[in-house]
Amino acid sequence: MTKPVQAAGSTKSVVMAMFFISLLFFILGFVTWLNGSLIPFLKIVCDLNDFQALWVTFAFYIAYTVMALPSAAILSRIGYKNGMTLSLGVMAVGALLFIPAAKSSYYGLFLLALFTLATGMTLMQTAINPYIVCIGSRDSAAMRISVMGLFNKGAGIVVPMIFSALILSGMEQYSGTALAALDQTAKEILRAELSSRLIYPYAVMAAGLVLFMLLIHFSKLPELDVEDNQSATEVRRFGVFQFPQLVLGAVALFAYVGVEVIAGDTIGLYGHHLGVNHFAVLTSYTMSFMALGYLLGATCIPRWLSQKAALLLSAVSGMGFTAGVILSSATDTTMSHYLIAWVGVPEVPNTVMFLALLGLANALVWPSIWPLALEGLGKYTASGSALLIMGIAGGALLPMIYGHFSDTGSAQSAYWVLLPCYVIILLYAVKGHAIRSWKGGSALAQEATEQSEVLL
Repeated sequence: MTKPVQAAGSTKSVVMAMFFISLLFFILGFVTWLNGSLIPFLKIVCDLNDFQALWVTFAFYIAYTVMALPSAAILSRIGYKNGMTLSLGVMAVGALLFIPAAKSSYYGLFLLALFTLATGMTLMQTAINPYIVCIGSRDSAAMRISVMGLFNKGAGIVVPMIFSALILSGMEQYSGTALAALDQTAKEILRAELSSRLIYPYAVMAAGLVLFMLLIHFSKLPELDVEDNQSATEVRRFGVFQFPQLVLGAVALFAYVGVEVIAGDTIGLYGHHLGVNHFAVLTSYTMSFMALGYLLGATCIPRWLSQKAALLLSAVSGMGFTAGVILSSATDTTMSHYLIAWVGVPEVPNTVMFLALLGLANALVWPSIWPLALEGLGKYTASGSALLIMGIAGGALLPMIYGHFSDTGSAQSAYWVLLPCYVIILLYAVKGHAIRSWKGGSALAQEATEQSEVLL
Protein backbone atom coordinates (compact mmCIF):
# COMPACT_ATOMS: atom_id res chain seq x y z
CA MET A 1 0.00 0.00 0.00
CA THR A 2 1.28 3.49 -0.85
CA LYS A 3 2.47 5.30 2.23
CA PRO A 4 0.38 8.41 2.98
CA VAL A 5 2.13 11.74 2.96
CA GLN A 6 1.23 14.72 5.08
CA ALA A 7 0.16 18.01 3.66
CA ALA A 8 3.12 20.19 2.75
CA GLY A 9 5.28 17.18 1.96
CA SER A 10 8.93 17.02 0.87
CA THR A 11 10.17 18.71 -2.28
CA LYS A 12 10.59 15.32 -3.97
CA SER A 13 7.02 14.26 -3.19
CA VAL A 14 5.66 17.63 -4.35
CA VAL A 15 7.53 17.42 -7.68
CA MET A 16 6.38 13.82 -8.24
CA ALA A 17 2.79 14.72 -7.41
CA MET A 18 2.84 17.74 -9.71
CA PHE A 19 4.16 15.59 -12.59
CA PHE A 20 1.33 13.08 -12.40
CA ILE A 21 -1.33 15.65 -11.56
CA SER A 22 -0.23 17.73 -14.56
CA LEU A 23 -1.01 14.74 -16.79
CA LEU A 24 -4.47 14.51 -15.25
CA PHE A 25 -5.08 18.24 -15.68
CA PHE A 26 -4.12 17.90 -19.34
CA ILE A 27 -6.65 15.08 -19.73
CA LEU A 28 -9.34 17.16 -18.00
CA GLY A 29 -8.63 20.04 -20.34
CA PHE A 30 -8.60 17.81 -23.41
CA VAL A 31 -12.03 16.38 -22.65
CA THR A 32 -13.59 19.58 -21.28
CA TRP A 33 -12.62 21.91 -24.09
CA LEU A 34 -13.80 19.55 -26.79
CA ASN A 35 -17.25 20.90 -25.93
CA GLY A 36 -16.51 24.25 -27.53
CA SER A 37 -16.02 22.55 -30.91
CA LEU A 38 -18.61 19.84 -30.26
CA ILE A 39 -21.49 22.27 -29.67
CA PRO A 40 -21.64 23.83 -33.17
CA PHE A 41 -20.86 20.37 -34.63
CA LEU A 42 -23.82 18.71 -32.88
CA LYS A 43 -25.99 21.70 -33.72
CA ILE A 44 -25.59 20.69 -37.36
CA VAL A 45 -25.73 16.91 -36.85
CA CYS A 46 -28.85 16.98 -34.68
CA ASP A 47 -30.50 20.08 -36.23
CA LEU A 48 -30.61 22.19 -33.05
CA ASN A 49 -31.06 25.84 -32.09
CA ASP A 50 -28.62 27.58 -29.69
CA PHE A 51 -30.57 26.70 -26.54
CA GLN A 52 -30.82 23.03 -27.52
CA ALA A 53 -27.15 22.86 -28.51
CA LEU A 54 -26.13 24.20 -25.10
CA TRP A 55 -27.67 21.14 -23.45
CA VAL A 56 -24.16 19.82 -24.13
CA THR A 57 -22.84 22.06 -21.37
CA PHE A 58 -25.79 21.23 -19.11
CA ALA A 59 -25.35 17.45 -19.40
CA PHE A 60 -21.62 17.79 -18.92
CA TYR A 61 -21.46 20.17 -15.97
CA ILE A 62 -24.56 19.05 -14.08
CA ALA A 63 -22.71 15.80 -13.42
CA TYR A 64 -20.42 17.77 -11.10
CA THR A 65 -23.39 18.66 -8.90
CA VAL A 66 -25.02 15.23 -8.99
CA MET A 67 -21.84 13.22 -8.47
CA ALA A 68 -19.73 15.48 -6.22
CA LEU A 69 -20.92 14.10 -2.86
CA PRO A 70 -20.77 10.46 -4.04
CA SER A 71 -17.23 11.22 -5.24
CA ALA A 72 -16.25 12.51 -1.80
CA ALA A 73 -17.69 9.33 -0.23
CA ILE A 74 -15.70 7.19 -2.67
CA LEU A 75 -12.48 9.07 -1.90
CA SER A 76 -12.99 8.60 1.84
CA ARG A 77 -13.14 4.84 1.24
CA ILE A 78 -10.50 4.21 -1.41
CA GLY A 79 -8.18 7.22 -1.09
CA TYR A 80 -7.08 9.93 -3.47
CA LYS A 81 -4.78 7.90 -5.71
CA ASN A 82 -7.25 5.06 -6.25
CA GLY A 83 -9.92 7.69 -6.85
CA MET A 84 -7.85 9.13 -9.68
CA THR A 85 -7.44 5.67 -11.18
CA LEU A 86 -11.16 4.90 -10.99
CA SER A 87 -12.05 8.27 -12.50
CA LEU A 88 -10.05 7.50 -15.65
CA GLY A 89 -11.90 4.20 -16.03
CA VAL A 90 -15.29 5.90 -15.82
CA MET A 91 -14.17 8.49 -18.36
CA ALA A 92 -13.14 5.70 -20.74
CA VAL A 93 -16.67 4.29 -20.54
CA GLY A 94 -18.07 7.72 -21.38
CA ALA A 95 -15.78 8.00 -24.41
CA LEU A 96 -16.92 4.58 -25.64
CA LEU A 97 -20.56 5.68 -25.41
CA PHE A 98 -19.83 8.21 -28.14
CA ILE A 99 -19.52 5.34 -30.63
CA PRO A 100 -23.20 4.23 -30.52
CA ALA A 101 -24.21 7.89 -30.22
CA ALA A 102 -22.33 8.75 -33.41
CA LYS A 103 -23.75 5.74 -35.24
CA SER A 104 -27.33 6.64 -34.29
CA SER A 105 -26.99 10.47 -34.37
CA TYR A 106 -29.34 10.43 -31.37
CA TYR A 107 -28.82 13.59 -29.31
CA GLY A 108 -29.93 12.01 -26.03
CA LEU A 109 -27.20 9.38 -26.32
CA PHE A 110 -24.60 12.08 -26.91
CA LEU A 111 -25.78 13.77 -23.73
CA LEU A 112 -25.57 10.49 -21.78
CA ALA A 113 -22.00 9.98 -23.02
CA LEU A 114 -21.10 13.51 -21.93
CA PHE A 115 -22.68 12.97 -18.50
CA THR A 116 -20.69 9.76 -18.04
CA LEU A 117 -17.45 11.45 -19.08
CA ALA A 118 -18.12 14.26 -16.63
CA THR A 119 -18.95 11.77 -13.85
CA GLY A 120 -15.42 10.41 -14.10
CA MET A 121 -14.08 13.94 -14.25
CA THR A 122 -16.01 14.88 -11.10
CA LEU A 123 -14.27 12.12 -9.18
CA MET A 124 -10.93 13.23 -10.59
CA GLN A 125 -11.53 16.91 -9.78
CA THR A 126 -12.63 16.05 -6.24
CA ALA A 127 -9.34 14.21 -5.77
CA ILE A 128 -6.74 16.31 -7.54
CA ASN A 129 -7.74 19.85 -6.48
CA PRO A 130 -7.36 19.34 -2.70
CA TYR A 131 -4.35 17.13 -3.47
CA ILE A 132 -2.49 19.92 -5.24
CA VAL A 133 -3.53 22.42 -2.52
CA CYS A 134 -2.42 20.25 0.41
CA ILE A 135 0.73 18.65 -1.04
CA GLY A 136 2.76 21.82 -0.42
CA SER A 137 2.65 25.21 1.27
CA ARG A 138 -0.81 26.83 1.30
CA ASP A 139 0.69 30.25 0.48
CA SER A 140 1.91 28.93 -2.87
CA ALA A 141 -1.15 26.77 -3.63
CA ALA A 142 -2.50 29.18 -6.24
CA MET A 143 0.89 29.09 -7.95
CA ARG A 144 0.80 25.27 -8.14
CA ILE A 145 -2.78 25.29 -9.44
CA SER A 146 -1.74 27.90 -12.01
CA VAL A 147 1.00 25.56 -13.23
CA MET A 148 -1.59 22.80 -13.51
CA GLY A 149 -3.87 25.22 -15.33
CA LEU A 150 -1.22 25.67 -18.00
CA PHE A 151 -1.58 21.99 -18.85
CA ASN A 152 -5.38 22.18 -18.68
CA LYS A 153 -5.71 25.21 -20.90
CA GLY A 154 -2.82 24.08 -23.10
CA ALA A 155 -5.03 21.13 -23.97
CA GLY A 156 -7.82 23.61 -24.63
CA ILE A 157 -5.64 25.34 -27.22
CA VAL A 158 -4.70 22.12 -29.00
CA VAL A 159 -8.08 20.33 -28.94
CA PRO A 160 -10.09 22.63 -31.25
CA MET A 161 -7.28 22.49 -33.80
CA ILE A 162 -7.19 18.68 -33.70
CA PHE A 163 -10.98 18.51 -33.84
CA SER A 164 -11.04 20.87 -36.80
CA ALA A 165 -8.36 18.90 -38.67
CA LEU A 166 -9.93 15.47 -38.06
CA ILE A 167 -13.64 16.24 -38.10
CA LEU A 168 -14.44 19.52 -39.84
CA SER A 169 -12.89 19.18 -43.28
CA GLY A 170 -15.34 19.90 -46.12
CA MET A 171 -17.84 21.61 -43.80
CA GLU A 172 -19.14 23.84 -46.61
CA GLN A 173 -21.46 21.02 -47.73
CA TYR A 174 -23.07 21.07 -44.26
CA SER A 175 -23.78 24.82 -44.16
CA GLY A 176 -27.33 26.00 -43.54
CA THR A 177 -27.66 27.08 -47.15
CA ALA A 178 -26.41 23.75 -48.53
CA LEU A 179 -28.67 21.70 -46.25
CA ALA A 180 -31.70 23.84 -47.04
CA ALA A 181 -31.37 22.91 -50.71
CA LEU A 182 -31.73 19.16 -49.95
CA ASP A 183 -34.80 17.05 -49.26
CA GLN A 184 -35.26 15.47 -45.81
CA THR A 185 -33.77 12.10 -46.77
CA ALA A 186 -30.66 13.65 -48.27
CA LYS A 187 -30.25 15.84 -45.17
CA GLU A 188 -30.40 12.82 -42.85
CA ILE A 189 -27.83 10.92 -44.94
CA LEU A 190 -25.46 13.89 -44.91
CA ARG A 191 -25.86 14.45 -41.16
CA ALA A 192 -25.32 10.73 -40.45
CA GLU A 193 -22.10 10.86 -42.46
CA LEU A 194 -20.94 13.87 -40.45
CA SER A 195 -21.85 12.19 -37.16
CA SER A 196 -19.84 9.07 -38.03
CA ARG A 197 -16.68 11.17 -38.04
CA LEU A 198 -16.74 11.10 -34.23
CA ILE A 199 -16.32 7.32 -33.93
CA TYR A 200 -12.57 7.00 -34.50
CA PRO A 201 -11.46 9.97 -32.32
CA TYR A 202 -13.50 8.86 -29.32
CA ALA A 203 -12.35 5.24 -29.67
CA VAL A 204 -8.76 6.50 -29.56
CA MET A 205 -9.65 8.68 -26.56
CA ALA A 206 -11.04 5.66 -24.68
CA ALA A 207 -7.86 3.69 -25.33
CA GLY A 208 -5.73 6.62 -24.16
CA LEU A 209 -7.74 6.96 -20.95
CA VAL A 210 -7.25 3.27 -20.15
CA LEU A 211 -3.52 3.68 -20.73
CA PHE A 212 -3.35 6.63 -18.35
CA MET A 213 -5.42 4.70 -15.81
CA LEU A 214 -2.80 1.95 -15.75
CA LEU A 215 -0.01 4.54 -15.54
CA ILE A 216 -1.52 6.21 -12.47
CA HIS A 217 -2.37 2.87 -10.84
CA PHE A 218 1.20 1.57 -11.05
CA SER A 219 2.87 4.91 -10.32
CA LYS A 220 4.52 5.86 -7.05
CA LEU A 221 2.20 8.80 -6.58
CA PRO A 222 1.98 9.24 -2.78
CA GLU A 223 -1.34 9.06 -0.97
CA LEU A 224 -2.44 12.28 0.70
CA ASP A 225 -3.36 12.42 4.38
CA VAL A 226 -5.01 15.69 5.38
CA GLU A 227 -6.78 14.44 8.49
CA ASP A 228 -3.93 14.82 10.91
CA ASN A 229 -3.78 18.57 10.36
CA GLN A 230 -6.71 19.07 12.73
CA SER A 231 -7.17 15.73 14.41
CA ALA A 232 -9.29 17.30 17.15
CA THR A 233 -11.96 18.29 14.67
CA GLU A 234 -15.09 16.21 15.06
CA VAL A 235 -16.53 15.20 11.71
CA ARG A 236 -20.29 15.76 11.65
CA ARG A 237 -22.82 15.30 8.92
CA PHE A 238 -23.32 18.64 7.14
CA GLY A 239 -20.57 20.02 9.38
CA VAL A 240 -18.85 21.36 6.31
CA PHE A 241 -21.47 24.12 6.14
CA GLN A 242 -20.02 25.68 9.30
CA PHE A 243 -17.26 27.26 7.16
CA PRO A 244 -18.54 30.47 5.50
CA GLN A 245 -15.39 30.90 3.42
CA LEU A 246 -16.12 27.48 1.88
CA VAL A 247 -19.83 27.95 1.22
CA LEU A 248 -19.32 31.42 -0.24
CA GLY A 249 -16.38 30.04 -2.22
CA ALA A 250 -18.70 27.46 -3.76
CA VAL A 251 -21.08 30.27 -4.78
CA ALA A 252 -18.17 32.18 -6.30
CA LEU A 253 -17.06 29.06 -8.17
CA PHE A 254 -20.60 28.60 -9.47
CA ALA A 255 -20.41 32.08 -10.98
CA TYR A 256 -16.85 31.56 -12.21
CA VAL A 257 -17.42 28.26 -13.99
CA GLY A 258 -20.47 29.74 -15.65
CA VAL A 259 -18.48 32.62 -17.12
CA GLU A 260 -15.56 30.36 -18.03
CA VAL A 261 -17.81 27.96 -19.95
CA ILE A 262 -19.68 30.78 -21.66
CA ALA A 263 -16.39 32.37 -22.75
CA GLY A 264 -14.89 29.09 -23.93
CA ASP A 265 -17.85 27.11 -25.25
CA THR A 266 -20.11 29.76 -26.80
CA ILE A 267 -17.42 31.64 -28.69
CA GLY A 268 -17.69 29.16 -31.57
CA LEU A 269 -21.47 29.58 -31.75
CA TYR A 270 -21.09 33.34 -31.56
CA GLY A 271 -18.45 33.35 -34.29
CA HIS A 272 -20.76 31.25 -36.44
CA HIS A 273 -23.54 33.82 -35.94
CA LEU A 274 -21.16 36.56 -37.10
CA GLY A 275 -19.98 34.59 -40.13
CA VAL A 276 -16.42 33.96 -38.88
CA ASN A 277 -15.03 31.27 -41.19
CA HIS A 278 -12.84 29.55 -38.60
CA PHE A 279 -15.55 29.53 -35.88
CA ALA A 280 -14.75 25.93 -34.85
CA VAL A 281 -11.28 26.86 -33.53
CA LEU A 282 -12.27 30.03 -31.67
CA THR A 283 -12.16 28.18 -28.34
CA SER A 284 -8.39 28.10 -28.86
CA TYR A 285 -8.38 31.90 -28.69
CA THR A 286 -10.00 31.90 -25.25
CA MET A 287 -7.79 29.07 -24.03
CA SER A 288 -4.64 30.82 -25.25
CA PHE A 289 -5.44 33.85 -23.12
CA MET A 290 -6.28 31.58 -20.17
CA ALA A 291 -2.90 29.87 -20.56
CA LEU A 292 -1.26 33.31 -20.53
CA GLY A 293 -3.15 34.11 -17.33
CA TYR A 294 -2.03 30.87 -15.69
CA LEU A 295 1.56 31.63 -16.71
CA LEU A 296 1.29 35.00 -15.00
CA GLY A 297 -0.15 33.30 -11.92
CA ALA A 298 2.62 30.71 -11.79
CA THR A 299 5.17 33.52 -12.07
CA CYS A 300 3.67 36.15 -9.78
CA ILE A 301 1.88 34.22 -6.98
CA PRO A 302 2.74 34.57 -4.12
CA ARG A 303 5.93 36.58 -4.70
CA TRP A 304 4.39 39.68 -6.27
CA LEU A 305 0.66 38.98 -6.17
CA SER A 306 -1.42 37.57 -3.31
CA GLN A 307 -4.23 35.11 -3.95
CA LYS A 308 -6.77 37.71 -2.80
CA ALA A 309 -5.31 40.39 -5.10
CA ALA A 310 -5.33 37.98 -8.06
CA LEU A 311 -9.02 37.25 -7.47
CA LEU A 312 -9.85 40.95 -7.18
CA LEU A 313 -7.99 41.78 -10.39
CA SER A 314 -9.72 38.94 -12.21
CA ALA A 315 -13.19 40.14 -11.24
CA VAL A 316 -12.57 43.75 -12.26
CA SER A 317 -10.98 42.85 -15.60
CA GLY A 318 -13.80 40.37 -16.30
CA MET A 319 -16.38 43.12 -15.89
CA GLY A 320 -14.41 45.37 -18.24
CA PHE A 321 -14.00 42.72 -20.94
CA THR A 322 -17.69 41.80 -20.69
CA ALA A 323 -18.60 45.42 -21.38
CA GLY A 324 -16.34 45.18 -24.41
CA VAL A 325 -18.13 42.07 -25.69
CA ILE A 326 -21.52 43.76 -25.42
CA LEU A 327 -20.62 47.21 -26.72
CA SER A 328 -17.82 46.76 -29.25
CA SER A 329 -18.08 46.27 -33.02
CA ALA A 330 -19.18 42.97 -34.55
CA THR A 331 -17.44 43.83 -37.84
CA ASP A 332 -14.30 45.85 -37.06
CA THR A 333 -11.16 43.73 -36.48
CA THR A 334 -8.75 46.41 -35.26
CA MET A 335 -8.11 44.83 -31.86
CA SER A 336 -7.14 41.41 -33.18
CA HIS A 337 -5.08 43.06 -35.93
CA TYR A 338 -2.78 44.61 -33.33
CA LEU A 339 -2.99 41.91 -30.63
CA ILE A 340 -2.71 38.60 -32.48
CA ALA A 341 -2.53 38.99 -36.26
CA TRP A 342 1.19 39.75 -36.14
CA VAL A 343 1.85 36.13 -35.09
CA GLY A 344 -0.21 34.75 -37.98
CA VAL A 345 -3.47 34.18 -36.09
CA PRO A 346 -6.59 34.99 -38.18
CA GLU A 347 -8.32 38.24 -37.24
CA VAL A 348 -11.74 38.29 -35.58
CA PRO A 349 -14.28 41.05 -34.83
CA ASN A 350 -13.59 43.18 -31.75
CA THR A 351 -16.54 41.73 -29.85
CA VAL A 352 -15.14 38.20 -30.35
CA MET A 353 -11.72 39.43 -29.28
CA PHE A 354 -13.11 40.75 -26.01
CA LEU A 355 -14.84 37.39 -25.47
CA ALA A 356 -11.51 35.62 -25.97
CA LEU A 357 -9.82 38.05 -23.55
CA LEU A 358 -12.20 36.83 -20.85
CA GLY A 359 -9.91 33.81 -20.77
CA LEU A 360 -7.20 36.08 -19.35
CA ALA A 361 -9.60 37.51 -16.76
CA ASN A 362 -10.85 34.06 -15.75
CA ALA A 363 -7.51 32.28 -15.49
CA LEU A 364 -6.65 33.04 -11.86
CA VAL A 365 -10.15 32.76 -10.35
CA TRP A 366 -10.12 28.97 -9.89
CA PRO A 367 -6.57 28.76 -8.47
CA SER A 368 -7.28 31.67 -6.12
CA ILE A 369 -10.62 30.48 -4.74
CA TRP A 370 -9.55 26.92 -3.92
CA PRO A 371 -6.87 27.65 -1.31
CA LEU A 372 -8.90 30.50 0.19
CA ALA A 373 -12.01 28.32 0.51
CA LEU A 374 -10.24 25.21 1.87
CA GLU A 375 -8.22 27.10 4.49
CA GLY A 376 -8.64 25.53 7.94
CA LEU A 377 -11.01 22.69 6.95
CA GLY A 378 -8.84 19.83 8.24
CA LYS A 379 -10.88 16.62 8.21
CA TYR A 380 -13.56 18.37 6.21
CA THR A 381 -11.20 18.86 3.27
CA ALA A 382 -12.66 16.03 1.15
CA SER A 383 -16.28 17.06 1.73
CA GLY A 384 -15.29 20.71 1.30
CA SER A 385 -13.72 19.83 -2.02
CA ALA A 386 -16.95 18.08 -3.03
CA LEU A 387 -18.96 21.20 -2.16
CA LEU A 388 -16.66 23.34 -4.29
CA ILE A 389 -16.92 20.83 -7.13
CA MET A 390 -20.71 21.17 -6.92
CA GLY A 391 -20.20 24.82 -7.78
CA ILE A 392 -19.21 23.64 -11.26
CA ALA A 393 -22.97 23.40 -11.87
CA GLY A 394 -22.62 27.01 -12.95
CA GLY A 395 -21.24 25.62 -16.19
CA ALA A 396 -24.49 23.70 -16.65
CA LEU A 397 -27.01 26.44 -15.90
CA LEU A 398 -25.55 29.80 -16.89
CA PRO A 399 -24.76 28.89 -20.53
CA MET A 400 -28.37 27.76 -20.87
CA ILE A 401 -29.50 31.20 -19.71
CA TYR A 402 -27.19 32.75 -22.27
CA GLY A 403 -28.61 30.42 -24.96
CA HIS A 404 -32.16 31.44 -24.11
CA PHE A 405 -31.43 35.15 -24.43
CA SER A 406 -29.36 34.53 -27.56
CA ASP A 407 -32.31 32.79 -29.26
CA THR A 408 -34.92 35.30 -28.11
CA GLY A 409 -32.83 38.44 -28.56
CA SER A 410 -29.31 39.21 -29.70
CA ALA A 411 -26.37 36.81 -29.41
CA GLN A 412 -24.15 39.78 -28.55
CA SER A 413 -26.33 41.52 -25.96
CA ALA A 414 -27.05 38.17 -24.25
CA TYR A 415 -23.55 38.29 -22.77
CA TRP A 416 -24.88 40.68 -20.11
CA VAL A 417 -25.47 37.53 -18.03
CA LEU A 418 -21.73 37.55 -17.29
CA LEU A 419 -21.81 40.82 -15.34
CA PRO A 420 -23.61 39.67 -12.14
CA CYS A 421 -21.30 36.66 -12.04
CA TYR A 422 -18.22 38.86 -11.91
CA VAL A 423 -19.88 40.94 -9.18
CA ILE A 424 -20.22 37.76 -7.07
CA ILE A 425 -16.55 36.94 -7.62
CA LEU A 426 -15.61 40.52 -6.67
CA LEU A 427 -17.60 40.30 -3.41
CA TYR A 428 -15.86 37.05 -2.48
CA ALA A 429 -12.47 38.64 -3.15
CA VAL A 430 -13.26 41.72 -1.08
CA LYS A 431 -15.13 40.16 1.86
CA GLY A 432 -16.43 36.60 1.52
CA HIS A 433 -13.09 34.75 1.71
CA ALA A 434 -12.29 36.33 5.10
CA ILE A 435 -15.50 35.40 6.95
CA ARG A 436 -14.88 32.60 9.46
CA SER A 437 -18.22 32.47 11.31
CA TRP A 438 -21.86 32.81 10.31
CA LYS A 439 -22.56 34.50 13.69
CA GLY A 440 -19.66 36.93 13.65
CA GLY A 441 -20.09 40.58 14.59
CA SER A 442 -17.81 43.32 13.45
CA ALA A 443 -15.00 42.33 15.81
CA LEU A 444 -15.00 38.74 14.58
CA ALA A 445 -15.13 39.85 10.95
CA GLN A 446 -12.19 42.18 11.55
CA GLU A 447 -10.23 39.39 13.24
CA ALA A 448 -10.96 37.02 10.33
CA THR A 449 -9.83 39.64 7.84
CA GLU A 450 -6.58 40.21 9.74
CA GLN A 451 -5.92 36.46 9.87
CA SER A 452 -6.58 36.19 6.13
CA GLU A 453 -4.16 39.03 5.40
CA VAL A 454 -1.47 37.29 7.43
CA LEU A 455 -2.03 34.07 5.49
CA LEU A 456 -1.86 35.90 2.18
